Amino acid sequence: MEIDDVKEKVEYGMRLLRDNDQDLFEVNVNERTITHKLAEYLQNQFTDYNVDCEYNRYEDTTKKLRSIKNRVLDITNLEDFEVKRLIWADKEAITIYPDIIIHTRRRSYNNLLVIEVKKSSSNIDKDFDISKIKELMEPPYNYKYGLFLMIDLENVRTNYEWFPK
Repeated sequence: MEIDDVKEKVEYGMRLLRDNDQDLFEVNVNERTITHKLAEYLQNQFTDYNVDCEYNRYEDTTKKLRSIKNRVLDITNLEDFEVKRLIWADKEAITIYPDIIIHTRRRSYNNLLVIEVKKSSSNIDKDFDISKIKELMEPPYNYKYGLFLMIDLENVRTNYEWFPK
């Protein structure tokens, strides 16, 4: 699937989310709630793929990124408890949970898109998410495309930052 087709489907899914579930933004729900709902809309657009939230598997093993551990440990003012927990739980690498992936389960040769999402109300820097996207686009995971979504809760806007191979 070409990048223009992927963009069109994702942007349409985001429009459906905004149109049908605006109350999620108005009450500032957890990011996971938003990504889950978006994944439901994306599944209808990507019918030949699986659309999963926080899917941490690579074929039959756990999805881990080694280079991120070193970058994250250099950050001195981590306030996010989950990130801290992941850092100390993994000695060799960080187990990661991409917000949304579009792929074929247990078939690493068919990884289409990895999406990381941030709400505008988040005070965590986007660099960590972008690092995950870029590394997931490299071997062995080989996602064809990456996307960082910044969802503006107040202005009903979404900023798309695409990473095609």
